[in-house]
Parts: sequence; C-alpha cells; structure tokens
Amino acid sequence: MGGQHIDRAPVYDSEAVQPMRDELVAVGFEDLRTAQDVDRVFAETPGILFVVVNSVCGCAAGSARPGAALALQHTLIPDRLATVFAGMEHDAVDRVRALHVGYPPSSPSMMLFKNGKLVAMVERRMIEGKSAERLAGELREIFNRHCSRPGPSIPAAEFAKLDFAHVCGSSIPRN
Repeated sequence: MGGQHIDRAPVYDSEAVQPMRDELVAVGFEDLRTAQDVDRVFAETPGILFVVVNSVCGCAAGSARPGAALALQHTLIPDRLATVFAGMEHDAVDRVRALHVGYPPSSPSMMLFKNGKLVAMVERRMIEGKSAERLAGELREIFNRHCSRPGPSIPAAEFAKLDFAHVCGSSIPRN
C-alpha cells in the first residue's frame, strides 16, 4: 500500500467488548473472527445468511444489537446468523465489507445474503435514532420478503432473560 503502515491491532479492549459480542451469540449468531471464518460461513450457507457488523457505538449499536435480537423472535428468520466486530478483527470485517460492494463501510450495519448475494442492506444511518422495537419491525419486514426458516432463534423465555448493553463507545477503553 505505497509503503504506508496500517495498524491492524484491535482498537478496543477485548474484555470491554465481550458483553457486546455475547448479546448476539446468545440469540444464535456465530462470532466470526477471521477472513477465513467469513469465507467458510459463506461457502457453507445455501439460503439466507444474516450478517451483523457489531460496533461499540452507543448511539446506533445500542439499538442495533437488541433490534436484531428482537427481530429474531419472529415467525420467519434467516437460515444462518453471523457477526463480525468493527474495530476488532479487521480482516473479518474487511471480508464482509468486500461482499457488499456499492455501500460505504458502516458500523453497525446489517446485511441479508441469499445464496451469497446481497439482497438487503441496513446501514448505520438507517439505524441511528431508531428504537430497538422499530428496527426489529423493519428487519421483520425484510425477513418476511426473503426468509422461510421458522423462528424464533431462541425460545421466548430465554430471550426474556437477556439484558442488552447501552454503552457509549467513548467509554470503551481503546488499546
């Protein structure tokens, strides 16, 4: 890259972001940490894959994670769920972003792929200022158009026990 050095170390303290990872894993997302993980999931997934680019940004991610989780309490959900974390595993995030050509990098963001092709994109600007409930409603409309797997992703009783972090990214320790 023209002799330019790019620091690829995680931006945030891994322990500080773990609860944000756990929120998505608890509702059925696979946490992808390498570009090879991303390639494997795309290669293994016929049908509908829902990918969330997780983020520490409290203003949008505070609605994104609970909104995505709530949407998965629906009667129709994607066949597979995966997540990458912006600012943490750069190669995995870059690989996902390479798959949605035509959209600028955005975190948090959500993508729905059908047989490896992007069919729906929810950018950060489409998340900001929305409640988790409103975002979940919009995601359910997308699921209704593209998905056929019966939901929910986890039983309602398990979902009711979840508590989502509403943390401002500026309070997360940077490395």
